[in-house]
Amino acid sequence: MRRILTSHPITWRGGAALVVAAAVLPRLAVLAYERGRILTAFVEKSDTFAQTLAASGTYGFIPGVPSAYTQPLYGWFLAALYWPLDRHWLVVGLAQTAVAAATALVVLYAGRRFLSARAGLVAALISTLHPYLVWHDVHVNREILDQLAGAGVFVLTLAIAEKATPWLGAALGVALGVSLLGNSRLTALPLFLAAYLLWNRAGVRTVVIVLAACVVTVAPWVIRNKVQVGCYALTTDGRALWKANNVNTYATLARGGWIDDVPPLPGAPRLTPEFASDIYKQTGKKIRLDECAQMRLYQHATFSFWRHYPGEKAKLMGQATRMLWDPRPTKTETGPSSGGHSGLRTWAETSYALPLFALALLGLALGFRRAAAPRRFLALAIVFVVYETLAAMLFAGATRYRVPWDFVLALLAGLAVDQLLARRASASR
Repeated sequence: MRRILTSHPITWRGGAALVVAAAVLPRLAVLAYERGRILTAFVEKSDTFAQTLAASGTYGFIPGVPSAYTQPLYGWFLAALYWPLDRHWLVVGLAQTAVAAATALVVLYAGRRFLSARAGLVAALISTLHPYLVWHDVHVNREILDQLAGAGVFVLTLAIAEKATPWLGAALGVALGVSLLGNSRLTALPLFLAAYLLWNRAGVRTVVIVLAACVVTVAPWVIRNKVQVGCYALTTDGRALWKANNVNTYATLARGGWIDDVPPLPGAPRLTPEFASDIYKQTGKKIRLDECAQMRLYQHATFSFWRHYPGEKAKLMGQATRMLWDPRPTKTETGPSSGGHSGLRTWAETSYALPLFALALLGLALGFRRAAAPRRFLALAIVFVVYETLAAMLFAGATRYRVPWDFVLALLAGLAVDQLLARRASASR
């Protein structure tokens, strides 16, 4: 590896082969080890939606009862696997390993295109060998698609900043729309990137195309929810936002719990769409709930908390930031991060994250001091990091929310390694 980075020309074909191998082989090993738990442990609700969609054509917990209680992208992805191939651990694991490999290739391309061939290779390897992701990617988790969509958005935004065209603007808008369908925490990202593109003088026309394409991509899902569920929404799960924003959240997280552990909202309906799903599985009884009314109730409670407890919200914002950027992995009640060899995985993740953070900061500093990277690249990296931090402040901070965007840190780290190796080569001449 050292000889490849220092003395051999790095071709796209050779770099891509190495990166794909680095992405696939460790994940296949984890998949083989975890095969009995892939579809049984820490499975999120998108899996139930996917099963219902594949079996009945209804996107929801219950056949014939449409729901918008989660973002749809990952459920659609799983349903596209379950319908023709059946629900099997190997199907899910191999498909998600392929997505991880595709993400690594996008990171490789981003590094080569906007930094250097060596920086791209280092960044792609650092990104795809992330211990948390190697484990997380083969389990049922919606963040697997966040990674690929985020990397695509990053590359397209830089391409537009370099040379704006209507087609690139439309592509970025579609990519942003897909990202929103996968993760509602990204709702404001199009506005941040619009401001970035205007700063880069991409032109008002291009920005309008980006935003319009994003709206067009998301609109069918939002209209579907109005027609079938009763309200315009990306997701009706307002309860998730409230769980991260109430008077009990700070203490619950401070003692090592997760937002799912906060006491229920007084006066709120005990029967949620998820509980209705459990009843259906046990009894076959179909219960239709007013998801929109529950969403509005929890949104009102969240906004009331912000208005009446600004000091408590400020504490939560600081806590969320610490949790997001803590090199130690955050344990949550859902997702594969909840269990399995936690001591070893905590050590591996911490040992990876600390050097990653340090190299990313070094890459940012070298990029500005030596003009080793385009300013638009460094500025976009900062935009991504700032946005994910602000999103955590609004909602909650956790390792699983940060790692899909760690490819940005990996690119900065690749820049640092590239510059350090170049300095060493120059000094040895």
